[in-house]
Amino acid sequence: MSATSEPTTAPPAPADVNALAEKVWPPDAERNDDGSVAFGGVPVADLQHRFGTPLYVLDENAVRARAREVREAFDIAAERHGTRAKVYYAAKAFLCTETVRWVTAEGLSVDVATGGELAVALAAGAPAERLGLHGNNKSEVELTRAVTSGVGTVVVDSLIEIERLAAIAAGHGVVQDVSVRVNSGVHAETHDFLATAHEDQKFGFALDAAESAVARIRELPSLRFIGLHCHIGSQIFGAAGFAESASRVIGLHARLLEGGEIPTVNLGGGFGIAYTEADDPTPIADLAEEIVSAVARECAARGIAVPVLAFEPGRAIVGRAGVTLYEVGTVKPVTVADDLQRLYVSVDGGMSDNARTALYGAAYSARIVSRRSDVPPALSRVVGKHCEAGDIVVDAEWLPGDVAPGDLLAVPATGAYCFSLASNYNYIPRPPVVAVGGGAARVIVRGETIDDLLARDAGVPAPTEGNA
Repeated sequence: MSATSEPTTAPPAPADVNALAEKVWPPDAERNDDGSVAFGGVPVADLQHRFGTPLYVLDENAVRARAREVREAFDIAAERHGTRAKVYYAAKAFLCTETVRWVTAEGLSVDVATGGELAVALAAGAPAERLGLHGNNKSEVELTRAVTSGVGTVVVDSLIEIERLAAIAAGHGVVQDVSVRVNSGVHAETHDFLATAHEDQKFGFALDAAESAVARIRELPSLRFIGLHCHIGSQIFGAAGFAESASRVIGLHARLLEGGEIPTVNLGGGFGIAYTEADDPTPIADLAEEIVSAVARECAARGIAVPVLAFEPGRAIVGRAGVTLYEVGTVKPVTVADDLQRLYVSVDGGMSDNARTALYGAAYSARIVSRRSDVPPALSRVVGKHCEAGDIVVDAEWLPGDVAPGDLLAVPATGAYCFSLASNYNYIPRPPVVAVGGGAARVIVRGETIDDLLARDAGVPAPTEGNA
């Protein structure tokens, strides 16, 4: 994506520039009689007054309801085919202690990928046996914390890690349950950086190498092999890729059954959400039924029982529940071509709070949420305040032609990977995260200040006790 060229796929001008697309915005988002928008019953003016901008806003009820919906969808599909399902929340999408408490209360387990994520999940009170630990380069410290904490499953990613984990478990007198991550070779239709099951990448074992890895695990008395794990990518619409991947993984599963019981197959996550009105993700109930049916067919063809099936949605749980609130600082019309002018709408955040547009060319939408406008829409590009031409939040959107400094602008579907990827680029403090619901708002992750940033700089003198 170019920072200066015409968008290759500019969205069509909306019939109503004030409308909030139903499948993109949080379910409780509504525009009030005065034209402003409320999230979780809290008006945006109140959010700005109390917490400032930029601000991550997360609808607690939306997260909880979606967690229940996903869990129930896979439970129903699994029961229909004579097995059980287990749903993990993929914490990398968005993680703090409150979200861990929300999803575990709704019956989900939690998937973590680093020692830091593990520490947050444990600090939230998540039962260790309901945690799964991923990662292609887990350190001895991380593996030791997992073993001594009683983490339910460690997903092993290399032969070196198998030996490392076995030694740690043996040293603590523990038999650790492990899954083996495999690459099914299915190339998901997504951004290259989000496709994780092709052969030339850092995660897991190729299918033809996995059998020897499992054989080694079965030789080690401190490890118990409980199943295969596969993840084909992220932000995927439809079930075809999952079904094809499942057929290959079940083939390997069937061969490995000759060496002993294997209770579980984990098919990962990656289910897409709508970022713009043009996106059309498959309903989760349909997706669950199609994936589980595909597994059941493969098992029936081989004369084996359907194993317990595990899944790891993250974005699908939290993505739509999140909105980022900004204040417009400047508006600049730019002539792109003889017959095309675009408004550059600069906001008080940018790639430090949402790196996905710069990183993946991700498409987002936006609306002015502090008022209603009857002015015809203008093709706009929402940009941040960073010293970077690629600092784009929304590449192409139609905003009211009278958008002006001081307007509040919201970008929906930012619940996943925006907070997680946030940085201090240009020494901008990371925003707070506020949970809303039932007309109330509360901070669940404190925002940073300039003083916080300076406190980490060893060259800044520490305050004396009298000036503290």
